[in-house]
Amino acid sequence: MPSELPIRFLTPEDLVEMFELPSVETVYQWRRKRTGPRGFRVGRHLRFDPNDVRCWVDSQLGEAA
Repeated sequence: MPSELPIRFLTPEDLVEMFELPSVETVYQWRRKRTGPRGFRVGRHLRFDPNDVRCWVDSQLGEAA
């Protein structure tokens, strides 16, 4: 079953808004520490697949239980 590309990949700013984070620096710290959702680079721009973000949230909820 081929997976379709999402309508739009998410930016660090999108994650700040979604999770009410203090700043995009938090997203970049997650990336450096490998604790946040999986991201990828498009040139110099960081992007996140919404499905990867959902999987990361689910894993965080699983750890909290």
